[in-house]
Amino acid sequence: MDHGLFDDIRPYMDAEVPDAMKRIASSDFFALMAAYVFPERSVEEVREMVASITTVREFQYKVMYYVNEQVVKRSITELTYEGMDSLEKDRPYLFVANHRDIMLDASLLQNILVANGLETSEITFGANLMSPQLIVDIGRSNKMFRVERGGSPKDFYNKSRHLSDYIRHVIVDNGSSVWIAQRNGRTKDGNDRTDQGIIKMFGMSCAQDKVFALSSENIVPVAVSYEWEPCDVQKAIELYQSRTQKYVKKPGEDISSILSGITSFKGRVHYCICPRISEEELRAYDPLTKVEFNRAVASLIDSRIFKGYRLYPNNFIAHDLRYGSRHFHARYTPAQKKAFVEHMKILETYDVDDMDALRDIFLGIYANPVDNCL
Repeated sequence: MDHGLFDDIRPYMDAEVPDAMKRIASSDFFALMAAYVFPERSVEEVREMVASITTVREFQYKVMYYVNEQVVKRSITELTYEGMDSLEKDRPYLFVANHRDIMLDASLLQNILVANGLETSEITFGANLMSPQLIVDIGRSNKMFRVERGGSPKDFYNKSRHLSDYIRHVIVDNGSSVWIAQRNGRTKDGNDRTDQGIIKMFGMSCAQDKVFALSSENIVPVAVSYEWEPCDVQKAIELYQSRTQKYVKKPGEDISSILSGITSFKGRVHYCICPRISEEELRAYDPLTKVEFNRAVASLIDSRIFKGYRLYPNNFIAHDLRYGSRHFHARYTPAQKKAFVEHMKILETYDVDDMDALRDIFLGIYANPVDNCL
């Protein structure tokens, strides 16, 4: 398949990296980024190093790897994972993950893959995030490809088909893995559900055989659990406001969420690489209509992700507070409960009509995974 077909959405190729590096190195924000990622090196030294990078792989290993290391060092007390031993080094996968943080869900997984001797994956990147040029250059040099949303039904169909063809091209033709979120946008309420539209999109590139379409892409669900949810207060406010009116993002809000996710304290973070969706499992759904088939596969992915959760004291505290019970009191200490309640007091700084409703939404972010998991 001609790579030129996908020039509108694909990541940079190596030939495009040197120019991107020069733009990154001359950006107004470079000094700030360099100080965060390489605190022990001078800005000029880092600038020189970045400007000399000539390939995607070099950018990932010399820069992005250390971005993730700094995120872990500065905002995560412990990053753990399980299930990596089920992945084969020479097989590409379609990682379908729950989505809690704009950047980190996919980005931290790359370091885990590298630590286990696997190649990094390509990563979906919402078109809404593709500005300014600095973000585009960093993203496309980091194996990120563009996902368009919205438009007329015909537009949406064509974009979905194009995306489906591209994902199949990356996995089947190029032998590379892909990371994609289980739904458009982050889960705001802690209730991770796979959008069956995503499953429908996977199948578009091989519509004549729905089982083969999915089995040939080696779907591996991924569950990421944060002790302290990135942007929890902002998510609660957004959901609260969305109850009475359509929530309209302010200019720069996505970038602000990316930075907040990177810098906010996350405590412990756990990745579970769940068992692959096998051809046998998909074959069992073969008699279903396409709509029922997509729903069944989405449901199977959800059950894997729910099983893969790591629940933390905050999840059990929130559940008990939300339902006025002591059902899970053995799962946390009074000090942990006090810290959680203290954190929740940030909500009181917002001027809202119904504080109880806002608190309930906030508690749901942490409590819903308990209901899903147990």
